[in-house]
Amino acid sequence: MALKLYQFAISHYCEKIRWALDFKELSYETANLLPGQHVKTIRKLTGNASSVPVLAHDGHIIQGSARILDYLDETFPEKPLTPDNADFREQALAWEQRLDEEAGPAIRCYSYHHFLQRPKIVVPMLAAGTPFYNRILLRLAFSRVDEVMRKWMKINEKTAEKSRQAMEGLLTELAGIYSKQPFLVGDHFSRADLTAAALFAPLFQPPEYPVPWPKPERIPKDINTWLKQWQPQLQALEKVYVDNRMAN
Repeated sequence: MALKLYQFAISHYCEKIRWALDFKELSYETANLLPGQHVKTIRKLTGNASSVPVLAHDGHIIQGSARILDYLDETFPEKPLTPDNADFREQALAWEQRLDEEAGPAIRCYSYHHFLQRPKIVVPMLAAGTPFYNRILLRLAFSRVDEVMRKWMKINEKTAEKSRQAMEGLLTELAGIYSKQPFLVGDHFSRADLTAAALFAPLFQPPEYPVPWPKPERIPKDINTWLKQWQPQLQALEKVYVDNRMAN
Protein backbone atom coordinates (compact mmCIF):
# COMPACT_ATOMS: atom_id res chain seq x y z
CA MET A 1 0.00 0.00 0.00
CA ALA A 2 1.31 3.46 -0.90
CA LEU A 3 2.12 6.07 1.70
CA LYS A 4 -0.72 8.54 2.01
CA LEU A 5 -0.49 11.76 4.00
CA TYR A 6 -3.69 13.36 5.24
CA GLN A 7 -2.91 17.01 5.78
CA PHE A 8 -3.65 20.69 5.71
CA ALA A 9 -1.28 22.19 3.15
CA ILE A 10 -0.85 25.23 5.42
CA SER A 11 0.11 23.21 8.51
CA HIS A 12 3.75 23.50 9.55
CA TYR A 13 3.41 20.16 11.37
CA CYS A 14 2.43 18.63 8.04
CA GLU A 15 5.44 20.30 6.43
CA LYS A 16 7.58 18.33 8.89
CA ILE A 17 6.26 15.13 7.38
CA ARG A 18 6.35 16.24 3.75
CA TRP A 19 9.99 17.14 4.30
CA ALA A 20 10.76 13.84 6.04
CA LEU A 21 9.17 11.86 3.21
CA ASP A 22 11.06 13.85 0.60
CA PHE A 23 14.30 13.61 2.57
CA LYS A 24 13.98 9.83 2.61
CA GLU A 25 13.10 9.92 -1.10
CA LEU A 26 9.82 8.09 -0.54
CA SER A 27 6.91 8.19 -2.96
CA TYR A 28 3.65 9.29 -1.36
CA GLU A 29 0.35 10.89 -2.13
CA THR A 30 -1.37 13.65 -0.22
CA ALA A 31 -4.99 14.08 0.75
CA ASN A 32 -5.48 17.81 1.25
CA LEU A 33 -8.27 18.50 3.71
CA LEU A 34 -10.24 21.62 4.54
CA PRO A 35 -10.02 22.70 8.19
CA GLY A 36 -13.32 21.94 9.87
CA GLN A 37 -14.54 19.53 7.22
CA HIS A 38 -11.53 17.32 7.96
CA VAL A 39 -12.92 16.08 11.28
CA LYS A 40 -15.12 13.32 9.85
CA THR A 41 -12.32 11.98 7.62
CA ILE A 42 -9.66 11.95 10.31
CA ARG A 43 -11.89 10.48 13.03
CA LYS A 44 -12.91 7.72 10.65
CA LEU A 45 -9.22 6.88 10.21
CA THR A 46 -8.10 7.23 13.82
CA GLY A 47 -11.23 6.49 15.78
CA ASN A 48 -10.77 9.53 18.01
CA ALA A 49 -8.68 12.69 17.65
CA SER A 50 -9.09 14.81 14.54
CA SER A 51 -5.64 16.42 14.34
CA VAL A 52 -3.33 16.24 11.33
CA PRO A 53 -0.93 15.05 10.03
CA VAL A 54 -2.04 11.43 9.69
CA LEU A 55 -0.05 8.90 7.68
CA ALA A 56 -1.61 5.75 6.24
CA HIS A 57 0.69 2.94 5.14
CA ASP A 58 0.23 -0.78 4.68
CA GLY A 59 -2.68 -0.98 7.11
CA HIS A 60 -1.04 1.28 9.67
CA ILE A 61 -2.52 4.64 10.70
CA ILE A 62 -0.09 6.96 12.45
CA GLN A 63 -1.19 10.31 13.83
CA GLY A 64 1.02 13.18 14.94
CA SER A 65 4.26 14.41 13.42
CA ALA A 66 6.61 12.96 16.06
CA ARG A 67 5.03 9.51 15.90
CA ILE A 68 5.14 9.59 12.13
CA LEU A 69 8.86 10.38 12.18
CA ASP A 70 9.36 7.41 14.53
CA TYR A 71 7.45 5.19 12.12
CA LEU A 72 9.34 6.40 9.07
CA ASP A 73 12.73 5.78 10.67
CA GLU A 74 11.67 2.32 11.85
CA THR A 75 10.07 1.32 8.55
CA PHE A 76 12.44 3.08 6.16
CA PRO A 77 15.78 3.17 8.02
CA GLU A 78 17.85 4.60 5.16
CA LYS A 79 18.68 8.29 5.63
CA PRO A 80 17.65 8.24 9.31
CA LEU A 81 16.43 11.36 11.02
CA THR A 82 16.88 9.96 14.53
CA PRO A 83 20.53 9.75 15.68
CA ASP A 84 21.96 6.31 16.48
CA ASN A 85 24.00 7.63 19.39
CA ALA A 86 21.90 7.36 22.55
CA ASP A 87 22.85 10.78 23.92
CA PHE A 88 22.28 12.52 20.60
CA ARG A 89 19.00 10.67 20.14
CA GLU A 90 17.79 11.87 23.53
CA GLN A 91 18.83 15.44 22.73
CA ALA A 92 17.17 15.38 19.29
CA LEU A 93 13.91 14.04 20.69
CA ALA A 94 13.98 16.62 23.48
CA TRP A 95 14.47 19.43 20.95
CA GLU A 96 11.66 18.10 18.79
CA GLN A 97 9.25 17.85 21.72
CA ARG A 98 10.09 21.34 22.92
CA LEU A 99 9.69 22.86 19.48
CA ASP A 100 6.46 20.96 18.84
CA GLU A 101 5.01 22.14 22.14
CA GLU A 102 6.37 25.71 22.19
CA ALA A 103 7.31 26.94 18.73
CA GLY A 104 4.51 25.32 16.73
CA PRO A 105 1.57 26.70 18.75
CA ALA A 106 3.22 30.10 19.20
CA ILE A 107 3.83 30.59 15.46
CA ARG A 108 0.31 29.43 14.69
CA CYS A 109 -1.34 31.68 17.30
CA TYR A 110 0.62 34.81 16.42
CA SER A 111 0.20 34.37 12.67
CA TYR A 112 -3.50 33.52 12.69
CA HIS A 113 -4.30 36.35 15.11
CA HIS A 114 -3.25 38.79 12.40
CA PHE A 115 -4.09 36.86 9.22
CA LEU A 116 -7.64 36.01 10.33
CA GLN A 117 -8.26 39.75 10.12
CA ARG A 118 -7.49 39.47 6.38
CA PRO A 119 -9.99 36.93 4.95
CA LYS A 120 -9.02 37.54 1.32
CA ILE A 121 -5.45 36.55 2.13
CA VAL A 122 -5.94 33.70 4.60
CA VAL A 123 -8.79 31.86 2.82
CA PRO A 124 -6.66 30.73 -0.16
CA MET A 125 -3.99 29.48 2.25
CA LEU A 126 -6.47 27.53 4.36
CA ALA A 127 -8.05 25.97 1.26
CA ALA A 128 -4.78 25.29 -0.57
CA GLY A 129 -4.74 22.03 -2.48
CA THR A 130 -8.49 21.46 -2.14
CA PRO A 131 -11.22 21.97 -4.79
CA PHE A 132 -11.75 25.60 -5.83
CA TYR A 133 -15.26 25.76 -4.39
CA ASN A 134 -13.87 25.41 -0.86
CA ARG A 135 -12.54 28.94 -1.14
CA ILE A 136 -16.07 30.13 -1.86
CA LEU A 137 -17.49 28.16 1.06
CA LEU A 138 -14.84 29.51 3.42
CA ARG A 139 -15.50 33.09 2.36
CA LEU A 140 -19.24 32.70 2.87
CA ALA A 141 -18.78 31.16 6.32
CA PHE A 142 -15.70 33.11 7.33
CA SER A 143 -17.13 34.82 10.40
CA ARG A 144 -17.92 31.40 11.83
CA VAL A 145 -14.52 30.03 10.74
CA ASP A 146 -12.80 32.94 12.47
CA GLU A 147 -14.81 32.35 15.66
CA VAL A 148 -14.13 28.61 15.75
CA MET A 149 -10.41 28.89 15.01
CA ARG A 150 -9.90 31.55 17.64
CA LYS A 151 -11.78 29.53 20.23
CA TRP A 152 -10.12 26.21 19.36
CA MET A 153 -6.58 27.63 19.34
CA LYS A 154 -7.23 30.20 22.08
CA ILE A 155 -6.24 33.09 19.84
CA ASN A 156 -6.67 36.62 21.13
CA GLU A 157 -4.62 39.78 21.67
CA LYS A 158 -3.12 38.52 24.92
CA THR A 159 -2.17 35.04 23.68
CA ALA A 160 -0.77 36.49 20.46
CA GLU A 161 1.52 38.75 22.47
CA LYS A 162 2.70 35.83 24.61
CA SER A 163 3.24 33.83 21.44
CA ARG A 164 5.36 36.60 19.95
CA GLN A 165 7.56 36.61 23.03
CA ALA A 166 7.91 32.82 22.91
CA MET A 167 8.88 32.95 19.23
CA GLU A 168 11.50 35.59 19.88
CA GLY A 169 13.03 33.64 22.74
CA LEU A 170 13.30 30.49 20.68
CA LEU A 171 14.59 32.30 17.61
CA THR A 172 17.30 33.98 19.67
CA GLU A 173 18.35 30.64 21.14
CA LEU A 174 18.28 28.77 17.83
CA ALA A 175 20.11 31.46 15.88
CA GLY A 176 22.77 31.52 18.58
CA ILE A 177 23.34 27.79 18.30
CA TYR A 178 23.38 27.78 14.50
CA SER A 179 25.92 30.61 14.50
CA LYS A 180 28.37 28.23 16.19
CA GLN A 181 27.49 24.87 14.61
CA PRO A 182 25.59 23.57 11.57
CA PHE A 183 23.24 21.25 13.47
CA LEU A 184 21.37 21.35 16.76
CA VAL A 185 22.57 17.89 17.73
CA GLY A 186 25.75 16.07 16.75
CA ASP A 187 27.37 16.26 13.32
CA HIS A 188 24.40 15.40 11.12
CA PHE A 189 21.02 16.78 10.12
CA SER A 190 18.36 15.26 12.37
CA ARG A 191 14.71 15.49 13.27
CA ALA A 192 15.64 18.36 15.62
CA ASP A 193 16.81 20.54 12.72
CA LEU A 194 13.93 19.42 10.53
CA THR A 195 11.40 20.37 13.21
CA ALA A 196 12.97 23.76 13.88
CA ALA A 197 13.13 24.78 10.22
CA ALA A 198 9.76 23.28 9.25
CA LEU A 199 7.85 24.94 12.07
CA PHE A 200 9.37 28.37 11.39
CA ALA A 201 9.08 27.94 7.60
CA PRO A 202 5.82 29.92 7.24
CA LEU A 203 7.72 32.97 8.48
CA PHE A 204 10.21 32.87 5.60
CA GLN A 205 7.77 31.49 3.00
CA PRO A 206 9.81 28.86 1.08
CA PRO A 207 8.62 27.97 -2.42
CA GLU A 208 8.47 24.25 -1.52
CA TYR A 209 5.62 24.99 0.87
CA PRO A 210 2.42 24.27 -1.11
CA VAL A 211 0.39 27.38 -0.33
CA PRO A 212 -0.10 30.69 -2.17
CA TRP A 213 2.04 32.98 -0.02
CA PRO A 214 0.87 36.60 0.01
CA LYS A 215 3.10 39.24 -1.50
CA PRO A 216 5.00 41.31 1.09
CA GLU A 217 2.71 44.30 0.69
CA ARG A 218 -0.32 42.16 1.56
CA ILE A 219 1.12 40.73 4.77
CA PRO A 220 -0.45 42.35 7.86
CA LYS A 221 1.53 45.39 8.95
CA ASP A 222 2.38 44.10 12.43
CA ILE A 223 3.76 40.84 11.05
CA ASN A 224 5.68 42.60 8.29
CA THR A 225 7.35 44.89 10.83
CA TRP A 226 8.19 41.92 13.03
CA LEU A 227 9.59 39.91 10.11
CA LYS A 228 11.93 42.74 9.15
CA GLN A 229 13.14 43.07 12.73
CA TRP A 230 13.81 39.36 13.14
CA GLN A 231 15.13 38.66 9.65
CA PRO A 232 18.70 37.86 10.82
CA GLN A 233 17.49 35.16 13.19
CA LEU A 234 15.02 33.76 10.68
CA GLN A 235 17.79 33.51 8.10
CA ALA A 236 19.54 30.95 10.29
CA LEU A 237 16.47 28.71 10.06
CA GLU A 238 16.01 29.45 6.38
CA LYS A 239 19.58 28.29 5.73
CA VAL A 240 18.84 24.96 7.43
CA TYR A 241 15.75 24.66 5.22
CA VAL A 242 17.55 25.54 2.00
CA ASP A 243 20.54 23.30 2.73
CA ASN A 244 18.50 20.25 3.68
CA ARG A 245 15.08 20.62 2.05
CA MET A 246 15.63 22.30 -1.27
CA ALA A 247 18.54 20.01 -2.08
CA ASN A 248 16.24 16.98 -2.09
